[in-house]
Amino acid sequence: MITVTDVSLNFSGRTLFEDVNLNFTPENTYGVIGANGAGKSTFLKILTGEIEPSTGTVSLAPNARIATLKQDQYAYDEYTVLDTVIMGHRRLYDVMKEKDALYMKPDFSDEDGLLVSELEGEFAALNGWEAEPEAIDLLKGLNVPPELHQQKMSELDGGNRVKVLLAQALFGEPDVLLLDEPTNGLDAQSIMWLSDFLIDFQNTVVVISHDRHFLNKVCTHMVDVDFQKIQQYVGNYDFWKESSELAAKLQADRNSKKEEKIAELEAFIARFSANASKSKQATSRKKQLDNITLEDIQPSSRRYPVIQFKPEREIGNELLQVKNVSKTIDGKKVLDNISFTLNPDDKTAFTSMNEVSITTLFKIIMGEMEPDTGSVKWGITTTQAYLPIDNSDEFSNEDLTIIEWLRQYATKEESDNTFLRGFLGRMLFSGEEVMKEISVLSGGEKVRVMLAKLMLSKANVLVLDDPTNHLDLESITALNDSLISFKGAVLFSSHDREFIETIANRIIEVSPNGVVDRPETTYTDFLNNETLQKQIEALYE
Repeated sequence: MITVTDVSLNFSGRTLFEDVNLNFTPENTYGVIGANGAGKSTFLKILTGEIEPSTGTVSLAPNARIATLKQDQYAYDEYTVLDTVIMGHRRLYDVMKEKDALYMKPDFSDEDGLLVSELEGEFAALNGWEAEPEAIDLLKGLNVPPELHQQKMSELDGGNRVKVLLAQALFGEPDVLLLDEPTNGLDAQSIMWLSDFLIDFQNTVVVISHDRHFLNKVCTHMVDVDFQKIQQYVGNYDFWKESSELAAKLQADRNSKKEEKIAELEAFIARFSANASKSKQATSRKKQLDNITLEDIQPSSRRYPVIQFKPEREIGNELLQVKNVSKTIDGKKVLDNISFTLNPDDKTAFTSMNEVSITTLFKIIMGEMEPDTGSVKWGITTTQAYLPIDNSDEFSNEDLTIIEWLRQYATKEESDNTFLRGFLGRMLFSGEEVMKEISVLSGGEKVRVMLAKLMLSKANVLVLDDPTNHLDLESITALNDSLISFKGAVLFSSHDREFIETIANRIIEVSPNGVVDRPETTYTDFLNNETLQKQIEALYE
């Protein structure tokens, strides 16, 4: 258990949060949410002791061990993959190396024998004989190939480094597991495995994530960092969001019949509790939901951007035909004979084990890159708007303010300050914020400005390369809802499972050796189809 008592933090003259009092208990998973810059990662560092709070204390149960997901991918370059994982339990690793070094001594003494005996006893008590099999099982679950296990970390690519560091955090059944964005860089199968691992994990988990499907699946509680407060609520992300919105309606509509609103809230609690009892999640969640009262539900002060894409014209009979497209970059083939035809009502999610393939395909589709062979043909009634995964070129003129930057893409009627200020206000740039220079914008702010540009385009086709990257949960939710209701076609990639599941009516897997095209298939069916997944794996061999 972790107990947080009267904690506050003042940082660079700013109060991030104050008077925080929380308990984190075993058999529960706590999802930490909040706007970008609210202090989520900082709060995790306070829990680990990496940052001292301005006031208050954080206490841990006696002899409890905390494990964290390390962010420095290069910190273990000199170690093998297996050693890096086992180092997740540092004392176990040190004992293992110390006793191995003693056994290797050419002049092994009686004193060495006594020390080895002590170390062997501690090694066994720490479950050391199961260390390597456990590390191998974790790596297998995260799809790190066996042939990499004895290689040094310096020899791995970025994706596998992330997986090894995650396996390190999970290793050895820590009493408290603190994970900051653990799904970043993971493929869909690895995320599914991690979700199941955390559901079955018996100790305390505190996790930061922007992946709503992941939060909904694993969390028993939400920890909301908002307006200098940190509040804890029972339930997963959907329960927190929907219940807080209902509470906000009850608070705002004071003239309506309060009893009706209360009844609506009570019905919602009962419905969610019944659903939770049927799920695989920890039993503790069901018990706590049974005991929840209206007083436990508070309105959220979250602000959501207003994102609405309104196409100027409908798409005709033809959308897009891609025929025999191939592309080699730096001597490596990333696309080989790619062909597919999209229909006007398609909202297509493009997935791949090699994300460069999707980005390259999108650039070719949008005319920003020429294919080595093949052709791309858009329907004559289509107009396209593009959100690239790397938007740095869009902001090359760093002297422009936000409003000046957006004015470049507005019609004459839309270019006056009143219209643009109102438009940017919907994207959460209010007052004098519109006069900020684009050079100082965060990653999330740049994506919101790009989305404003796309809305002004009135295009009937949106091509979005990982649009949820850098966005907070509120912006992801708003974008998600807008694309569901969009009356045009969408071609997109994303790491957000709920984003794909709720928008796409077609899934196309892009490999360096062709595509697997699954029209009218949900993303869940796509992932759970074992025959299909074997077919996809064969494309990468």
